[in-house]
Amino acid sequence: MEVESYRILRSRLELDHLPPLSRAVTERTVHSVADVAFAETLVLDEDALLAGRAALLAGAPLIVDTRMAAAGITARETIVPLADPRAADRARATGSTRSDAAFRLAAADHPDGAVWAIGNAPTALFALLEEIEAGRVRPALVVGLPVGFVGAADSKAALARSGVPCLTNRGERGGTPVTVAAIHALLFHRDSGAPSA
Repeated sequence: MEVESYRILRSRLELDHLPPLSRAVTERTVHSVADVAFAETLVLDEDALLAGRAALLAGAPLIVDTRMAAAGITARETIVPLADPRAADRARATGSTRSDAAFRLAAADHPDGAVWAIGNAPTALFALLEEIEAGRVRPALVVGLPVGFVGAADSKAALARSGVPCLTNRGERGGTPVTVAAIHALLFHRDSGAPSA
């Protein structure tokens, strides 16, 4: 069924112009939502994706914004800052969201070389960008694909403008499924140059 699904996807979406890893990421994310129009919103940089893949394969921390993302990424261990009991205390003390507080704590715990994947919480992405701008965290890659009507499009636009190695998209669409799919594309891509399915 998966092979047929990818055959149909490839018959509807021309991606030969993309470099190999960008193509693999596009195929997997589009497949995860069964929406070929999602490809038009992606903001891809092959060098950033290659750096993120290398970091993941070398064992860099993979930090995700939800337990759902952690459950979806079965190939390797993830860190879920929201599970940190300090996050709720910090959120109360600062008047921020738990996602904001959790990602600021995670930035302090993992300042160099982590891969960050955000599919749900724009406040987590905004917090991470502030920590990066302040020079307190230097990620290998930020996969920023939060979904929603409040803050998602703005946070992704800020990520795209930041100069940080990233994978993101334009607009309100996104979410945990596409974020997990992007991470899987990075983890499972074959180096032969053929897109992974």
